[in-house]
Amino acid sequence: MQLKTNNLKFIINSAAVLFLTLGMVQESRAQEVIVTDSTAIQPLEEIVEAKPAPSEFKRIKVDGIAAVVGEYVILDSDIDLMYKDLKSQGISTADITDCQLAGSLLENKLYAHHAVQDSILVADSEVENFVDQQVSQMVGQIGSMDKVLKFYKRDTEEEFKKELFELNKQRELANRMQKKIIETVEITPDEVRAYFAGIPEDKRPIFGDEVEISQIIIKPEIPQSEKQKVIDRLNEFKEDVVENGASFATKAILYSQDPGSSKDGGRMVITRKDGLDKDFKDTAFSLQEGEVSEPFESQFGFHIIKVDKVIGQNLEIRHLLLIPDVTNATMEKAKEQIDSIRTQLVAKELTFADAAKKYSDEEQTAANGGKLINPTTGDTRFEINKIDPSLYDQIVNLKEDDVSLVLTDQDRTGRVFYKIITVNKRYTEHKADFAQDYLKIKELALKDKQLDAIEKWQEEKIADTYIKINGKFRNCDYESNWLKK
Repeated sequence: MQLKTNNLKFIINSAAVLFLTLGMVQESRAQEVIVTDSTAIQPLEEIVEAKPAPSEFKRIKVDGIAAVVGEYVILDSDIDLMYKDLKSQGISTADITDCQLAGSLLENKLYAHHAVQDSILVADSEVENFVDQQVSQMVGQIGSMDKVLKFYKRDTEEEFKKELFELNKQRELANRMQKKIIETVEITPDEVRAYFAGIPEDKRPIFGDEVEISQIIIKPEIPQSEKQKVIDRLNEFKEDVVENGASFATKAILYSQDPGSSKDGGRMVITRKDGLDKDFKDTAFSLQEGEVSEPFESQFGFHIIKVDKVIGQNLEIRHLLLIPDVTNATMEKAKEQIDSIRTQLVAKELTFADAAKKYSDEEQTAANGGKLINPTTGDTRFEINKIDPSLYDQIVNLKEDDVSLVLTDQDRTGRVFYKIITVNKRYTEHKADFAQDYLKIKELALKDKQLDAIEKWQEEKIADTYIKINGKFRNCDYESNWLKK
């Protein structure tokens, strides 16, 4: 099925300039080094270059304006910049035209403009937190702040961060606008069937080799004595902060075992909608500004939290995480238990699903008989060529219903646990089948319907938004009616 617009198709297929992805996730944002927005900062000539003139005035060389969308300006140099962005990420630009990039920029600015009009808010503290992470990663890669400024041709850290702030805030506005457009789009089984029926037999997608996997996890128990040690330690930290005015941020840098926030003094900006641990979020939102929590337990360990600022519905907090240790005795006990479970499975004394429900310490899979859920599709099947390499190594030689040897793994806190795996079923490469591949077909149909919603929204907003396109970009053959002809 042909996508609705050429520009839209280009954006969807180009990860480097993508802001229209349906299902954009922000958990990985902290891994980005620089935004890939149309106006991302890169080592190129300054957009505006000012030199002192003999008089009291300055002669200013202004970059050409390619287009204006609402309150946003697209500069000629933005197009060149996008080429550099793509090339820096190893993406071939041989078949990419200026017009395609211009269309992508126009769409992005349209979303950001209407996000502002629709009162979609992005907290400044949230953007500042992200900028701090970006700059920290740049310094880590290049070596020093001076080298970063030299590379990006900026005079001061303040100037550099201010530009990054504006770019990231605009990008996040566009992101939230796109999500708002599709958040109410749903699809019925009849629509899924009609979508599949509308795909010619010879055009139906081919799904690669897949596997359905189950696992049983046994975690060594953490003795209460070890838990009490970290609780006592956290109480000491809290007392020093509350009673003696000690710096919470300094203690987080020195002692917190959360690698994601400890370097920044435990600083986080959170909302009620964030996918955080429930106990962590509930505790944070129960505190007043300036208050420090009692030690509490989450799935990661034990924490204390201090609320620095309340920003509307968001919180700027600092937290400190300590992870209690297991002991050699509890490790040995867990190993003996999983060995016993495997012996019973191999002897066919119980089924893998029953054993998972009865013994597995992984709640989210135990209730489902140990079956793993593919986070990308929501299905229980994983394409072999897209599976995590470590998991692939563990199942590649397993036949259906074989039980693996006892494997050692680690959770997100670094704690060791034991597991055994089985392959429930293998699916060989095949052409899409409605019954067998319903969930995948449903996902494709939903995305197509979301694209319809986006196209309709875009047509309406182009019509009632101030848009001016200049120079050679007026000669582009846009699929969308940017020129309002």
